[in-house]
Amino acid sequence: MGRPTREARIDLEALAANVRTLRGVVAPSQTMVVVKANAYGHGAVDVARTAVEAGSEWLGVVDISEGLALRSAGIRVPILAWLHGEDADFEAAVEAGIDLGISTFPQLERAAATAGHALVQIKVDTGLSRNGVETDLAAEMFRRAAAFQREGRLTVRGVWSHLANAGEDADREQLTRFEAAVAAAEESGLRPELRHLAATAGAISLPESRLDLVRLGIGVYGLSPFDGVSSADLGLRPVMELSAEIVSVKRVPAGTGVSYGYSYRTPAESTLALVPLGYADGIPRSASSAAPVSINGKTYRVSGRVAMDQFVVDVGDDEVTVGDRAVLFGDPSTGAPSAEDWAAAAGTINYEIVTRIGPRVTRVQSW
Repeated sequence: MGRPTREARIDLEALAANVRTLRGVVAPSQTMVVVKANAYGHGAVDVARTAVEAGSEWLGVVDISEGLALRSAGIRVPILAWLHGEDADFEAAVEAGIDLGISTFPQLERAAATAGHALVQIKVDTGLSRNGVETDLAAEMFRRAAAFQREGRLTVRGVWSHLANAGEDADREQLTRFEAAVAAAEESGLRPELRHLAATAGAISLPESRLDLVRLGIGVYGLSPFDGVSSADLGLRPVMELSAEIVSVKRVPAGTGVSYGYSYRTPAESTLALVPLGYADGIPRSASSAAPVSINGKTYRVSGRVAMDQFVVDVGDDEVTVGDRAVLFGDPSTGAPSAEDWAAAAGTINYEIVTRIGPRVTRVQSW
């Protein structure tokens, strides 16, 4: 059988190598590979299994349902889930042995009221201003949690937060606030086994923030969290290569309008290649007439507007035929454009480029 028309090839060998590389950087801290949002678009179950085989002690998800899917796939390592709506199924999480990230007093009460014995990790908002208990309320949160723990209703396994990556001074200020929160937890009688603050960026740039555990997200997917620093600079290899089969080729005269609005016209007689990927597949419309595409080893640009299901590439006088592959991004060492190239063209970040790839694109795992 041939390759899928739309394909995201997932290099699990590269992923495993990235996990090992980053574990070496942050040792002796433990690592939690974050597989939320379908592992940043890469396929949660396969990524999770590979990460565990490469030595990661923990997995991280946002929703409890994501953690339950990993358990259903037979994955047994510790999992933390941390963003909960009012109807989130704490009972199912506790039954499945999933740690609950706790950010509010009602969440703490719900965890304590579960039929089983909840394992919780209390998140403190040290400056990102998202979820997490406010620092001026943290001491009271810890006192209540300690009381529930003495009653045998739950165990506080961790205290954690998240850096804003707003510069070294801001990150160090957050670290200071986090250390004060940990001290407050200990004053309440808690002795959490895990303190964690850093994700990939902080783990690399602020070694003091590594503590007991580091949450590894974008780095394990072989992408850099830093502007001006490439994956190769960090010793990482991009894991996803996105490509599609050319499904139409036509020769057109100079001045031919291409795609909606005719924002692009051919400057001379040219060949147009049609790529069956569009914004329904996660291709950013904002990258119209800007993003790079590699066909037969040569790089071109998207020509005209990205549509829902397709976009056009003007290849000039080069020979391109139906069935050739158009590579949107992958590992630059192979000559492919990078996710960073697409992010620059779309005015966004590499995280979004890979995470937004939709379900019509077939994920194909390779070693």
